[in-house]
Amino acid sequence: MTDSPEILSAPTLATPPTEKYFNRELSWLLFNARVLEEANNPEVPLLERLRFLSISASNLDEFYMVRVAGLRTQELAGITGRSFDGLRPEEQLEKISKRAKKVIKAQDKCWNNLRELLTEERVKVKTLSELNEKETQKLSDLYDSNVLPLLSPLAIDPAHPFPFIANLGFGMVLSLRRKNHPDPLYAIIPIPHHVPRFLHLSYDKKSKTDIYVAVEDAIKLGAPDLFPDFKIIHSGLFRITRDSDIAVDEEAEDLVQHFEFLLKKRRRGRVIRLELNPDIPADLREFLIEGFECWNEIIQDYSRFLGMASLSGLITNYRPHLLFKPFQARFPERIRDFDGDCFAAIAAKDILVHHPYEEFDVVIQFLEQAALDPNVVAIKQTLYRTSDDSPIVKALIEAAERGKTVTALVELKARFDEESNLRWARDLERSGAHVVYGFVDYKTHAKVSLVVRREGKGLKTYAHLGTGNYHAQNAKVYTDLALFTADPAMGRDVGKLFNYVTSYSKPKNLEKLVVAPMGMRPKLEQLIDDEIQNVRNGKPGSIWAKMNAVVDTQIIDKLYEASQAGVQIDLIIRGICCLKPGVPGLSENIRVKSIVGRFLEHSRIACFGNGDTLPNSKAKVFMSSADWMPRNLSRRVETLVPLESPTVHRQIMRQIMIANLNDAQNSWDLQPNGKYSRTAIANDHERFSAHKYFMENPSLSGRGKALNYNAPKELSIPKRAQKRRDAKKKSSSE
Repeated sequence: MTDSPEILSAPTLATPPTEKYFNRELSWLLFNARVLEEANNPEVPLLERLRFLSISASNLDEFYMVRVAGLRTQELAGITGRSFDGLRPEEQLEKISKRAKKVIKAQDKCWNNLRELLTEERVKVKTLSELNEKETQKLSDLYDSNVLPLLSPLAIDPAHPFPFIANLGFGMVLSLRRKNHPDPLYAIIPIPHHVPRFLHLSYDKKSKTDIYVAVEDAIKLGAPDLFPDFKIIHSGLFRITRDSDIAVDEEAEDLVQHFEFLLKKRRRGRVIRLELNPDIPADLREFLIEGFECWNEIIQDYSRFLGMASLSGLITNYRPHLLFKPFQARFPERIRDFDGDCFAAIAAKDILVHHPYEEFDVVIQFLEQAALDPNVVAIKQTLYRTSDDSPIVKALIEAAERGKTVTALVELKARFDEESNLRWARDLERSGAHVVYGFVDYKTHAKVSLVVRREGKGLKTYAHLGTGNYHAQNAKVYTDLALFTADPAMGRDVGKLFNYVTSYSKPKNLEKLVVAPMGMRPKLEQLIDDEIQNVRNGKPGSIWAKMNAVVDTQIIDKLYEASQAGVQIDLIIRGICCLKPGVPGLSENIRVKSIVGRFLEHSRIACFGNGDTLPNSKAKVFMSSADWMPRNLSRRVETLVPLESPTVHRQIMRQIMIANLNDAQNSWDLQPNGKYSRTAIANDHERFSAHKYFMENPSLSGRGKALNYNAPKELSIPKRAQKRRDAKKKSSSE
């Protein structure tokens, strides 16, 4: 299966689909525009603004590699099916093109502004024309020693066909003329991926000024020497994006070999976007279009700086005042209360770890302790994404080599991590671990670890369930939740989940855990229906939910039904939201906000009032690995985890959700027309940042005895929720 754009027949609804849903792709572009706005935010440190610009460009690259490529494939295949908001593939591509053009022009304008601000901070990015004679010679020397040996200039003629350029390949194209030859010769200088985009020309100690030059300027300076018998007539820059989606053949006999073949095929995917500098001569433009065979594909010539994702190369630690203030994540004190024994701490009470505010090291320590503990007999682990030098995988290998039963579910369909996952799978197999690859037609997206330990005369299970990946580096910037529990029922359920993905045995009679693709959708619909029934019974109906995306039309329609019944719904959706909030008669009781700031919001949470307003001690509270998207609910193995420990329950509602709902510093409100506006801040007192709050306050479940004196700051419910409560009480009394 693939996450390419779905072709869905528009449902039969009283309200036309175009009036009920926002388009998925356009909503994503709006999210990326919010990321770009952080690059324009003067309250963000300068180098961090540069990082946001780089991220917005990298996001856009992936969007074209997968989403746009998928739509283009549909168009080429003559598919005329409409998306759930009523648009055919070609209509979506047209709208994407218009909005993307605005984003790219905004990125270009942002870079010009940041470049000026960097100059004021004595970080100068100079062009060739801005260099003096001494600097030009220095650049020439750097080019000769660090760039020239890696270049392979390629002349194009019948004996030298147009070369293959890899995905996101960047290079220079030239037209050349030789004496007594009237026809021009075309040439390409591919710029290798591992060549630094910026060359550090010098650092002036007296003025404390750094000077950088883009590598393409260095190549332009040295180009005449690459073609000594020719005169360079014209030159230009180009960058390509290839179709990088992978469609898995469900009939494949060997999934590993099939993926190895698909990865090789992906490297040669068709070019779906060609980026050019705006003033490239017409003959070079046509030469590239013909060479890449992209006559009918997307040609973009709006930006003077191609490949803005590489701007991150200018970010260093040498100017700390231009970066966010350093932040030291906390280690859960409750584990220290038990002398670092993870199993003893978890056995005493469930622990909820809130990344990145609390260290990912606790997850690593949990598995390393399991690997070394002679009483641990088995470890089961899902691996969707993990770091190149993964301590998690090393712990699993150590455990297997010590004779423990290790089962690793390695998901091959984790996009852009397929190659590293194949490598880890081979390493695990060599150590003696049982490696499985999940299902051909489903991705295993659940983040679960299970440790089985011999205690007394029996076996005891310890489970880790997370909303994020087992990736130590991502855990420093992604906000995620990790639950550690020794609950026997949860352990039995997690065991059934692993049996499902290793043996196709569908889990039956689950006691607590909810698993997609079988049970999550009906469970969510039932929870929403319960809130509707509460309102009909004269009780309050409340839903709070936080996730990355809301796309699934069945869930959206159910939320609309709840809104119309009077259920109060607050959604915190970082990225894509196809639901239209605040529409009279449809969704007037639904509010949607997006938080974009220092950390990437990634945790998924759902709270249901259960007969009372939120927050309350009887509310039904869950964390999940899944967003509310068709692929997550119907085509992936996902988990919905009930949080029943009183401390964890309170931490989710009273700390995490209220802080996110109160956030104004990093928040955007989604309007009924699809536009996002920054949350209004009337005064400094309302300038509350959830990220700042979490950095400064310990979590409830992890603080332990040592931090009883430093209890987290209690938060009140959001002001707008309090106003609704007051208005309802007044209405009832009248």
